[in-house]
Amino acid sequence: MRFVLNIVTARRISQVFFVLLTLWLCAVTTLGASFWRLSGWPVNFILQLSPLTALGTLLATQTWYAPLLWAVPVVILTAFLGRVFCGFVCPLGALNQAFGWLARRVTTNFPGARGAALRARLADNRHSPWQAAKYYLLVFLLAAACFGSLQTGLFDPLPLLFRSLNMTIAPVIDAGFQALFLKPRHYASAWLLFTVFATVIGLNMLRPRFFCRYLCPLGALFGFLNRFTPWRMGKIDDSAHGECGNCTLCDTYCEGACRPSGVLVASECLMCMNCLDACPQARMTFAGRASAGGEEHLPEPSRRGFLFAAAAGALSAPLWTIGGLADTGKNPLLIRPPGALDEARFLSRCLRCGQCMRVCPTNVIQPALTEAGLEGLWTPVLNFRLGSSGCQVQCVACGNVCPTAAIRPLTLDEKLGQGKFAAKGPVRLGTAFVDRTRCLPWAMERPCLVCQELCPVSPKSIHTRTTFEPIRFGQAEVVGAEGRRLSLSGLPKPTVNLGSGDYSLRPSGLLAMNSPEAGLRRINAFAWLESGQTFTLDAEPDPKQGWRLAPGSVVEVLVRLQKPYVDAARCIGCGVCEHECPIAGLRGIRVSFENESRSGPGRMLV
Repeated sequence: MRFVLNIVTARRISQVFFVLLTLWLCAVTTLGASFWRLSGWPVNFILQLSPLTALGTLLATQTWYAPLLWAVPVVILTAFLGRVFCGFVCPLGALNQAFGWLARRVTTNFPGARGAALRARLADNRHSPWQAAKYYLLVFLLAAACFGSLQTGLFDPLPLLFRSLNMTIAPVIDAGFQALFLKPRHYASAWLLFTVFATVIGLNMLRPRFFCRYLCPLGALFGFLNRFTPWRMGKIDDSAHGECGNCTLCDTYCEGACRPSGVLVASECLMCMNCLDACPQARMTFAGRASAGGEEHLPEPSRRGFLFAAAAGALSAPLWTIGGLADTGKNPLLIRPPGALDEARFLSRCLRCGQCMRVCPTNVIQPALTEAGLEGLWTPVLNFRLGSSGCQVQCVACGNVCPTAAIRPLTLDEKLGQGKFAAKGPVRLGTAFVDRTRCLPWAMERPCLVCQELCPVSPKSIHTRTTFEPIRFGQAEVVGAEGRRLSLSGLPKPTVNLGSGDYSLRPSGLLAMNSPEAGLRRINAFAWLESGQTFTLDAEPDPKQGWRLAPGSVVEVLVRLQKPYVDAARCIGCGVCEHECPIAGLRGIRVSFENESRSGPGRMLV
């Protein structure tokens, strides 16, 4: 038996290949030298195929980013052959088609249902005027891009799919296998991202390829290009192929609802090739001539609708700015990844694809929800309370995977301010500020050195000043003394470990002496009983330093506090201090965008 590869089978093979390629490129967007990690793989290849991404960034920035030239062959292919990308390449389109097929299989898998199912499928695949909605959406997005607001990534199927895979599907798989990351990944608002993705997939139960027909702006752009193509699908007016029996099987199996049995809506043809395979009379063809049943090029869009969409898009960016939604100065916690352009240029390039969030080894890059206003929805921000650490000083991964250079690629020398960048200094994300109302040494009189010890800058940007302060209810009377051991009474049961090395005893009344450490004896060991307390000191009390060991003498417990201060000239805003701060809620030290390198208005030091 000879196997014949027809065009529908070839299309299915192509779709499976590009879906698997997309999944693989998402999976390997992790740091490492293994073949299944980032090294050497073109992880942005699929994203950079989108002509909508290329056109949107061109309009928003008035510049052309060289890697987006991959979109040019797609435009040429569409101009000559129609929406081949939608039918053979687009991974989200393939998933929509697969889930639509699965939904039909589930609803028709019982006796007597096939005839009713075919009639229902024919009804679902009839052309609808609402398919013009995606053209209005495209005009809105391009008009907004002309004013510097790039929102195409919210609806473009390629960034939408990568965003969904990177931040909802991949973390679940990683948590199960733990092969790519040692710790599970977490993303803020992942529930919302998954809801959007699940809705896009679930709508296929209402109409096959619902998103492709009604909402896809990339498909709308291909639809505009499709009106110039010399090759297209259509009916043959040829008696040699027999008369058309008007069986409407071509309409029944059409994925784009482009009405192949009648007046063909050429811009809606997804090149699924189902009509070629379904027609019993072989009356459908792909040729360089118009369909015998007639053609129209766009699904009846109105000029008024286009003008309204263009006006809405043109006004959207200025209104966001006037309303303060894009004003980073009103949210000092808006911190972008290292290498991010200034806010206006960043928003004119970012696709919200999630590549930088996926590759971040510490999971500190998160999708923005309200931090950057409406215009910055799902753009990358640094959330130092999540993940496994702050921004690693030796890491420049995020800039190297950004498909549009919204985060420009940095070298380690540039990030660290070394070599030829020494005069410029290191890249600063912001500045850490100590909150004295929440910091343990400042607010609670509890010893803590976590932020200073873990500061990765050398010399450290966090330094401390030591003070000795009496603790509350820390006075007691001497009962007896023997060498370095003191017996006291009257001390309440402490809530801290007095033998930790941070607590000392001193005779009461020596606060006015010149040296703050005069007369101090560090507590090495401590035992508390209802009948009395026993202390073991690091040295024997010296009467010359004011110690009176007679019964009834009063001593007090002091705590050594090393209070943190931030040297703003050295702080790079990496957020390690904020992440490691032991205060579980609002941290005692927090990073804000002041003094960031990427924008002049954020500078604090003059």
